Amino acid sequence: MVDLSTRHEGSLNQAPMVGDHLAMDLLNTQARSHGEVIDYWNTADDVLRWLQRHAVVPQTSRAGVVPAGLLTHARTLREHARELIAKRKQEKAADIGGLNRYLHAYLSAPNLERDSEGKFVLTRVARGDAMASLLGPVAEAVAQLLVEGDFALVKQCEHPDCVLWFYDRTKSHKRRWCSMAQCGNRHKASQFRKRNSGESI
Repeated sequence: MVDLSTRHEGSLNQAPMVGDHLAMDLLNTQARSHGEVIDYWNTADDVLRWLQRHAVVPQTSRAGVVPAGLLTHARTLREHARELIAKRKQEKAADIGGLNRYLHAYLSAPNLERDSEGKFVLTRVARGDAMASLLGPVAEAVAQLLVEGDFALVKQCEHPDCVLWFYDRTKSHKRRWCSMAQCGNRHKASQFRKRNSGESI
């Protein structure tokens, strides 16, 4: 459940960054509050800002260079990711063709550069069209999660009105909430009220 008054990053227009994995935060660009679906992607600029917050594209990217159709393509990628991750969590087969279309369009090349300390680092830079360059790294993060992720650690918040996902990187792997400050505290408050009212928990 997303509290509209206490959104992460202090903005009502930004999706919460609680997933601890780019693929999880992709799914979390849709949330639910009081039974209503909230979509944080309503314009191409919303998608671009999300990509900037996740360092997929530089903060200096201008809205004027956003390719036509970015919103539609980003939402479609999100739906492919949601289906694949949910089915993988349930150990069921799912069609990988949609995700592969994004992966195949994403052309990149190795690039040698120096880090802030002057050491060599090998990175990859986009070489394809603008759409593939923007969404390709996100598609690749989803694919890497499906291949390398421990799906015992891929979880959804346990609050009954919350649909947010996260990758449980806690030491004990017992994380239950998208955010302890939001859903965790609401659960505690609810349990406290039930105990004090004599209801069974």
